[in-house]
Amino acid sequence: MVAITGSLIVQILIFLALVWFTRRFVWGPVVRVMDERKIKVSEGLAAADRGKRELNEAIADAENRMREAREQAQELLTSAQRQANETVDRARSEARAEGDRIITAAREEIDQAVVSAKAELRREVGALAVAGAERILKREIDAKAHNDIIDDLVAGIR
Repeated sequence: MVAITGSLIVQILIFLALVWFTRRFVWGPVVRVMDERKIKVSEGLAAADRGKRELNEAIADAENRMREAREQAQELLTSAQRQANETVDRARSEARAEGDRIITAAREEIDQAVVSAKAELRREVGALAVAGAERILKREIDAKAHNDIIDDLVAGIR
């Protein structure tokens, strides 16, 4: 059997005193430190979760903005292309209209030149006819008679 000796009793008393002292003075601060640490860890985990959630939201927001920017850029490109096509078409139609105006003006000028040339030719033909008649008749026709004959010839040629 075990004999209870004085040194065992003293060791039991010292142990109980140590337990009482630890429970009284050390245990409370240690528990408080552990509770504070537990709170800090849970707050850190909550902050990490919030950070992760905010990061995911930021990524989603950035992706949405990028998509919107791409769509706007595509719309701008489409609009610019449409405007460029409209400008080219408008320039072509203006060039055609200007070309038509130039052609019309040139035709009118040619027609006027033809009419003028015909009138000049008629005058020359009349003058030649009168000159030929003078030679045939061997005499001079007066100027008034000459103009009358030319006018008659011109009227007859028309």
